[in-house]
Amino acid sequence: MDIPHIPVLLNETINLYKNHMQDKGYFVDCTLGFGGHSEAILENFPNIKLIGIDQDKEAMEFAKKRLAKYANRVEFINKRASEALKDLKGLDISGILADIGVSSYQLDNKERGFTFDADTLDMRMNKEQKFSAYDVVNFYDRNQLEELFKKYAEEKHYRKIADVIIKNRPIKSNRELSDILHKAGIKDKKRLAPIFQAIRIEVNDELKELEKILKNAKNVSKNGTILGIITFHSLEDRIVKNQFKEWAKKCICPPDSFKCECGGNNQQGIILTKKPITPTKEEIKQNPRSRSAKLRAFKFLKEKNE
Repeated sequence: MDIPHIPVLLNETINLYKNHMQDKGYFVDCTLGFGGHSEAILENFPNIKLIGIDQDKEAMEFAKKRLAKYANRVEFINKRASEALKDLKGLDISGILADIGVSSYQLDNKERGFTFDADTLDMRMNKEQKFSAYDVVNFYDRNQLEELFKKYAEEKHYRKIADVIIKNRPIKSNRELSDILHKAGIKDKKRLAPIFQAIRIEVNDELKELEKILKNAKNVSKNGTILGIITFHSLEDRIVKNQFKEWAKKCICPPDSFKCECGGNNQQGIILTKKPITPTKEEIKQNPRSRSAKLRAFKFLKEKNE
């Protein structure tokens, strides 16, 4: 089978779960994609049953074929991860993984509208979703565009980018958008990439989705559940880092409190990764798109099921 995507931090992810997770119950892959991480989990944990979640039907169909030999141990859910997690409360969940990125297949497939030279302005992870990059580029007002590129692309020339887009509307394709930005002086792919990434994040509501995944993962976790999150963007990593810190706090009283009034027993678990796990030089050489990946993990410790 021709594999269209290389899973990032695969060995590191498997080793993390091997060191901390029991081989029993369910493992939830919130971002199944083409099944790379799931296949490795099923191989390394023979007693685990896996739930694979993805909103991309095309990717899921591929994953079903890839994981066919484990059919009696796998269940597939075609939904947004945050929504699917809500239905899993009560299961004996040993591990949860979310790889918050776009697959190489999606990025390289011009029909999906993620590439710089695509003939469409699309960028939808769920092809059944109506809202697309075309709507963002052509219908967002100046303030919305400026905020988008300032916040998500962390681009200091966010006003200039918004201005050039508005002046050249309607824009019908990624190729056309690339040409417009090129003429405006943004020629380097390293500068183009964050701009396109910002539009993609907006189209798929990725940061809010990540926050919901974290919230719902906590709600379905049991004592000992391991949650791993792989991010590719500084804002995503910040959300995960800060949430894990909040969960690890014993006291949640306001910082200006003279004494603890919350009881000091609010700790949800422990952070397993003091620093994020990042790709090796060898992996980055083999798969340059892995260079910005960061893996953080948290172990829930609950005295009783909630």
